[in-house]
Amino acid sequence: MAPRSESITGKSFDSPDETRRPFEKGRIDVITVGGLTFYRETLEPGWRWSEHVKPVVGGESCQRFHVKIFLAGRQRIRMDDGTEMEFGPGDVAIMHPGHDAWVVGEEPNVLIELADAVKQQG
Repeated sequence: MAPRSESITGKSFDSPDETRRPFEKGRIDVITVGGLTFYRETLEPGWRWSEHVKPVVGGESCQRFHVKIFLAGRQRIRMDDGTEMEFGPGDVAIMHPGHDAWVVGEEPNVLIELADAVKQQG
């Protein structure tokens, strides 16, 4: 990456600060830049929050606030009230607590998440 100064800085997901594999069918690359933390999530076909994350974190549905930018593949979200939306490349989503999510189709779902959105929301 180019030199950094106090007025501009950057990092690349090609060299993440950390890579996590907290659940089956998912990988999270983590970078912190300018004091903000971002995730690049790669979710494999067949991934579903209620099947792969719920056993790790508990609860009936995801209770996190998310800000996501979708890069590849598709993801469907169902809110606890039954509302559903599907997102794909170029889409931006804001999701409040109380949802399930899953990969649609046979292509991995790749997205960027502003991890610090949870802190800012709470």
